[in-house]
Amino acid sequence: MKKFRKVLDGLTTSSPGGPIGSPSCGSAAGTPTAAPTPREIDVQETLISENFQLCKTVRHGFPYQPTALAFDPVQKILAIGSRSGGVRILGRPGVDCYCQHESGAAVLQLQFLINEGALVTACADDTLHLWNLRQRRPAVLHSLKFNRERITFCHLPFQSKWLYVGTERGNTHIVNIESFILSGYVIMWNKAIELSTKTHPGPVVHLSDSPKDEGKLLIGFESGTIVQWDLRAKKADFRIYYDEAIHSVSWHHEGKQFMCSHSDGSLTLWNLRNTTKPFQVTFPHGKIQKDGRKESCKPILKVEYKTSRSSEPFVIFSGGLSYDKAGRRPTLTIMHGKAITVLEMDYPIVEFMVLCETPYNNEVQEPYAVVVLLEKDLIVVDLTQSNFPVFENPYPMDIHESPVTCTAYFADCPPDIIPILYSIGTKHKKTGYSQKEWPVSGGTWTLGSHTYPEIIITGHADGSIKFWDASAITLQMLYKLKTSKVFEKPKPGEGRAAELVEEDPFAVQMVSWCPQSRIFCVVGISAHIILYRFSKYDANTQIVSLEVRLQCEPEDVISPSENENNPCFTEPGSHSPQPHHQHPASPGNRTPEGMKDSVPCLKVKDRMVRVPPGYQSDLVIQLLWVDGEPPQQITSLDINSAYGLLAFGNCNGLAVVDYLQKTILLCMSTLDLYGATDPYQRLTRSPRRNRQSTSGLTELTDNQQSIDMERSKSPTSVHYPTSLHNDPRILPEPVASLRASHCSPVFYLLDNVKGPGRKLSLPTDLKTDLDHVNGHCTSPTSQPCSAGKPRVPMGPEGPRLARRGPGRPPFRKAQSAACMEISLPVSHTEVGHASRRAMLQQLHGVTMYSHDEHHTTASYCWSERESRENSFSRSRSSSVSSIDRDTKEAITTLQFGESYGRKSDALPTPCLWVGTSLGVVLLIPMSIPTDQEERMEEAVTIGPSGAVLMLKGSVLRFGFLDCMGALIQSPYEVWRDLNAPEDPDRPRRRKLVHFSPSSSQDACGEGHLAVVCSERQAKVFLMPSQSCLFVHNITESSFVLRADVVSVCNSVCLACFCANGHVMTLSLPSLRPLMDVNYLPLTDMRIARTFCFTNGGQALYLSSPTEIQRITYSQEMCDNLQEMLGELFTPIETPEAQNRGFLKGFFGGNAHTFDREELFGEAAAGKASRSLAQHIPGQGGVEGMKVAASGVVGELARARIALDERGQRLGELEERTALMMTSAETFSKHAHELMLKCKDKKWYQF
Repeated sequence: MKKFRKVLDGLTTSSPGGPIGSPSCGSAAGTPTAAPTPREIDVQETLISENFQLCKTVRHGFPYQPTALAFDPVQKILAIGSRSGGVRILGRPGVDCYCQHESGAAVLQLQFLINEGALVTACADDTLHLWNLRQRRPAVLHSLKFNRERITFCHLPFQSKWLYVGTERGNTHIVNIESFILSGYVIMWNKAIELSTKTHPGPVVHLSDSPKDEGKLLIGFESGTIVQWDLRAKKADFRIYYDEAIHSVSWHHEGKQFMCSHSDGSLTLWNLRNTTKPFQVTFPHGKIQKDGRKESCKPILKVEYKTSRSSEPFVIFSGGLSYDKAGRRPTLTIMHGKAITVLEMDYPIVEFMVLCETPYNNEVQEPYAVVVLLEKDLIVVDLTQSNFPVFENPYPMDIHESPVTCTAYFADCPPDIIPILYSIGTKHKKTGYSQKEWPVSGGTWTLGSHTYPEIIITGHADGSIKFWDASAITLQMLYKLKTSKVFEKPKPGEGRAAELVEEDPFAVQMVSWCPQSRIFCVVGISAHIILYRFSKYDANTQIVSLEVRLQCEPEDVISPSENENNPCFTEPGSHSPQPHHQHPASPGNRTPEGMKDSVPCLKVKDRMVRVPPGYQSDLVIQLLWVDGEPPQQITSLDINSAYGLLAFGNCNGLAVVDYLQKTILLCMSTLDLYGATDPYQRLTRSPRRNRQSTSGLTELTDNQQSIDMERSKSPTSVHYPTSLHNDPRILPEPVASLRASHCSPVFYLLDNVKGPGRKLSLPTDLKTDLDHVNGHCTSPTSQPCSAGKPRVPMGPEGPRLARRGPGRPPFRKAQSAACMEISLPVSHTEVGHASRRAMLQQLHGVTMYSHDEHHTTASYCWSERESRENSFSRSRSSSVSSIDRDTKEAITTLQFGESYGRKSDALPTPCLWVGTSLGVVLLIPMSIPTDQEERMEEAVTIGPSGAVLMLKGSVLRFGFLDCMGALIQSPYEVWRDLNAPEDPDRPRRRKLVHFSPSSSQDACGEGHLAVVCSERQAKVFLMPSQSCLFVHNITESSFVLRADVVSVCNSVCLACFCANGHVMTLSLPSLRPLMDVNYLPLTDMRIARTFCFTNGGQALYLSSPTEIQRITYSQEMCDNLQEMLGELFTPIETPEAQNRGFLKGFFGGNAHTFDREELFGEAAAGKASRSLAQHIPGQGGVEGMKVAASGVVGELARARIALDERGQRLGELEERTALMMTSAETFSKHAHELMLKCKDKKWYQF
């Protein structure tokens, strides 16, 4: 425990103009700054570096780009390989393990060592790996790298330690699984085929041992050649030459027949008695045409031939459809006797595998299910029922049902919220699944002791929201909400709908959720916000809609001649956008020029709608088009249930809505929020036309109409630069739209600002989305210009107005994690910073330019030298000498809370903390009626902006601590069901829970600490004095993407995730670095947009378009992780082979005396060439891994099961002994009776 004691000595800050924490107040970690305060700050910090460790916990979702499939029929676990080198191993729900090959090479094939707790993987880099599954986190025991040949197929016979490996050259090698050493026994392709054959047979596509004789190996070559190789005699028993290429081979369990699938869509059945021609040729989907010829069919990629005792054999294959049926979906065909069932799949089939009752290939197989691995799904078909239903998948494989566009993570939720969401969600589950249990039931998993309620929320491109139960490192779907049901479906051909040709107008951009009050807020890509309340009852409701005009309107620039005749004057408040309260306007509401004006992007349903139990829409807020310009996307949002207020902002301004009274309280441009406290010296628009800024925020008065008239005036008109592009279709854009109007904590799905530039599609599976920070930009659209070139001519004749034509739609296709459409303008920056600009442009989808520093230095800015050194943030932060009057300053973060709006405040009041893209923090005090009746009738008043604080870079996050260092939670309203039946004895009243800064610190007096984090910097301020106590420069070479004040180990810290992949934690309030780990050196946009922290030392991000990766940065959770993970391997006795009988075994010729060791061992076969393959030991050495694999738990489990088996056998022996004794006594009794009966008889009497 370390104790920090800071005595603030009353020195003044370096800013003479006001209480602004200048960067000169410190730069090192935890640097204290001099600030006036009358007392001491005594905070005991308990967190130390040893409390933090970063590690991955679990990965959820469907494996991205799957390539291979394997199943252990005894352990009943499933393995899936992927193109990126990952392996997912699945068992019963809760048993879910992810492994990653260090090389990242695609997994070609998987082979379980059945019931041995091991897995062999063959990768595209021609390397074999042996994974040990007898531990909770599997590790590689051995690797074998082939140097001269490429691996195409592997086969491991059951209960064998010799692996057959086929190669592209047509050779077959044999590997010892125990030592992972290549045998000297090789089946060369030229020995396998006849000498008279003139062509190469092609790569090996199939290897299998005969069920009739393990000493016979069937080798299938791609060209259509099939060879049965006698391993003992080292010669071919027979050779088959077929005209069509072979894709797969499957044996009948008796070993007398096998079936092949071919590239012409045919199946051939071969009998070993006559291999000159196929016993049967069928085209399952090929019909005979009128001219008598078979129609051409697609290849059958795989076939499985399985027998059953009680019915006809199953023939199951993928592909084979005729070519003439275009547009048909991929199919899996099940032929059972004469019945043919075709199952259509939603995605292409990667691999399928039939699950059988026995692991022995020479027994009746008895298939009971088929596992089908699709490109984006995993399904299991029940073969025991005639209609072949599918099993209900217990794994969260549908995260990507619609592309994920945002995520949120909530740990330590109220314990009652998960059961309620689950009960509502189960009412909408699909039916028609198989009634049998999920067949992949291997492994063991128990609920750990360190569990608490956790919920993950995912937003999707189709407007749907999914709530997931993430407790105990599992993931289970709770509830699904469709936000698109609030809006009317656009009909093709209608005025506005005809222009909106985009695919995802309802895509979710961000969410805000209060678990205590169960109020949920969704921000959509079409500049809309939907507020939901939770109810356990269905209801008929009318959706209330509010429309907000939060848009800068370009005005014509007055020429000098006109300006001489017109006096320069403006009304105060003319910069403020205008709120609209009416219902959605019709699509025909357009300006005289034919441009859309005062219409929202979507049309809200204006009729009574029936809403089911669950989340029900209470209010819809939409931003409006203005003069043909679409509304800018919303960049920040906060909602407070105790206040009944909702605040949101974008690059144009800020709006505050009272969702209880359904009114708009505030709608202002960012510039007007400052009033007289603007810290920047902004340029006026022209020497002859100066605008006056308002002195403060307009309070809500009774004369709402006059306020609306004042706010309806346009914000500052904008200048247009000369066109820098040769493309005549690209019109010049306003400088205001080119300024840094982006927002770091909100990762836009689309480009927010309509800057000139070309479109570049960046699929994340093809290339890394972010260029390296160092060096020049590699982006094809970022072209360096000469340094210091002015972007905009400053002369009075320079700017010219060029209005846009009819505006483009406000949204493009919502950017999923797989493919993103990014606006990359031509960069007019210094060459050395080009790649950084490209990174920021790709990350946020916006256009960013730095202002040229050719003005006088303001008192609130850094020196010119420091600005050049820290030029990384020049386009994103407040490190500029002066700001153009037309600059758009985005609202990047908002938070309601009890605080002190001004230095003179004696008591905390409700405040709204506002952070901007220029690093400025504003405090807006509010007056909210406390009585419930008054709250519903009287208006909330908003005062002028109070304190102004400053940081480097865009403001990302706020957090509040009391003077003892404890986290202050935001006040909230306890949930109440508004649709519940009225109880006259217990009227429903609002119950509010407040966490006042002064309530928990009587000894310390009044006041609290405010933690503010930006892209570059973190500061701790003492309120109400607004003194900067600590400051820490988080990064110099990158910028922070995500920051959160989180609870860890019964304390509080600041967690940060940077664009260069570093994850950091800082102590609070001293901002002392506790952890800095280079976790993701190549951060891409998907991770940047979805990374989020939560309490308990946990975080998550979207590791691929279909998978969520959860990590922990808590040492305590890392220590307990082994307990929380499931066991993949369970000691199970291998089932015994069936007794084949004397005659069947004798005449069947099944050679049980086949000794592979004698044939393939070094003594008989010799050593393989060293240059052919290289053996690579596993991590930590083979012996060390074996020790780790066994482990104490494994040994105890094996000992326990051995004792159980021994006890069971002893019990059976005792029962048999007793039975034998009883039988002996009975026999003795009968013998005695017979003896007495026959005692006196003569011999002739018998």
